[in-house]
Amino acid sequence: MSGSFHPAPVPRISAAEAVFKALRTLIASDDVAIGDRLPGEIELARRFGVSRSILREALGACATLGLVETRTGSGTFVLSKTEHPQLTFGGYSAKDLIEARLQVEIPAAGFAAERRTPEQLALLQEHTKKMREEVDLRAWVRLDGHFHRAIAEASGNPVLAAIVTLMRQALDPQSEFLNLTRDRRVASDLEHDRILDAIASGSAEAARRAVAFHIEQVSLALTE
Repeated sequence: MSGSFHPAPVPRISAAEAVFKALRTLIASDDVAIGDRLPGEIELARRFGVSRSILREALGACATLGLVETRTGSGTFVLSKTEHPQLTFGGYSAKDLIEARLQVEIPAAGFAAERRTPEQLALLQEHTKKMREEVDLRAWVRLDGHFHRAIAEASGNPVLAAIVTLMRQALDPQSEFLNLTRDRRVASDLEHDRILDAIASGSAEAARRAVAFHIEQVSLALTE
């Protein structure tokens, strides 16, 4: 075969993603009605062949979308068959988190392109490599947080690094939610590679553009 061949990335799906999709299908079906109580966690985990912790991740995503509500001591009840997102993560609205990221992470990336050390660049490369290879959702989210914190640390500004570290307490749950509900991991990997290339090039403007594009794509996914 002549020429080069670059296959498209194959979408990866975790157990939590699979359970989330199955729960959405169940909720939308005629088998349950609004107000019905879903089977208990033990029964659902057995039915889907997963642990209760994975099931809770999927139920949490359904709750964020306004599909179900879990009542302590009573169980999980169907609230709606259509999504009515209540996008709050770590006590902050998704809108406020996006606004903060634009003000903090874009300049941090520009500084990182100008100030990063060879060791810091190597760490960013290691994080992106691991993310591309990772199939476990929680592990990928941890690496995502490490990557963005590493950029802030490479900026050489400890205030920006501290703010990004604080924001990740809310952004990590948001990242997990988007990967469960919007299959964002492959797109995020490509966007992270673009950010890495810009920082490696030493171009502050390219790094700022790459991070701005990434945050814009996250914002679009949140508003779908």
